[in-house]
Amino acid sequence: MNTVIETILNHRSIRNFEDRALTNEQIKTIVECAQAASTSSYIQAYSIIGVKDPEKKKKLAELAGNQSYVAENGHFFVFCADLYRHEIAGELENKDVEESLESTEKFMVAVIDASLAAQNASVAAESMGLGICYIGGLRNQLGEVSELLNTPNRVIPLFGLSVGYPAADSGKKTRLPFEHIYHEDQYQADQEVYINQLKQYNETISNYYKERTNGQRTDTWTSQMANSLKTPRRMYMKEFVEKKGFNKN
Repeated sequence: MNTVIETILNHRSIRNFEDRALTNEQIKTIVECAQAASTSSYIQAYSIIGVKDPEKKKKLAELAGNQSYVAENGHFFVFCADLYRHEIAGELENKDVEESLESTEKFMVAVIDASLAAQNASVAAESMGLGICYIGGLRNQLGEVSELLNTPNRVIPLFGLSVGYPAADSGKKTRLPFEHIYHEDQYQADQEVYINQLKQYNETISNYYKERTNGQRTDTWTSQMANSLKTPRRMYMKEFVEKKGFNKN
């Protein structure tokens, strides 16, 4: 097993960082690694906003649900779906690109491009001995986040990435079984097999929580998912996305 694979398989979310800023060189390396990710048809439909201002980080932490590690880290990155430069490209070349930019396809491209770039950035950071934590809580109040970061039309902040020197280690959560995730030649939808796999995984996760909390927590994965999904969240998103010039057709 090589060091790249070891780094990937050793991933865990870090939520407690040392009070130690990343250097400009580290930031540049992480962003350049993000840019090296694959991109659909060379479209590069994303941007990365690095937030150093302590007050802005504090405000973002509040908007993300009072997550302290949004403010207290080595550096905070915000990954955005970005078709603004493509609108400008259309104007420069005197081409009408509006229908394409407002399509569901290009919205998916922008989200996928940003996600691929972010994962490259994460692996790069972890290979440098840093820890990371993705922050989806920015989508709690995207209007306020967009205003704070001054994002124009056709740019949507998707998620944040806290990066820094780990102040404490965190446990590694076991993922779903390989057989449950990997389907060969076609989707394997045998419900009995599916349920048995989930029950086995539930036992693994329940034991994980039991060991980490001295028996105070024993919930399962399916109970977590069902409890989370029973209450719809961020239902303003469709309207917000369309208002920003995405996913209209």
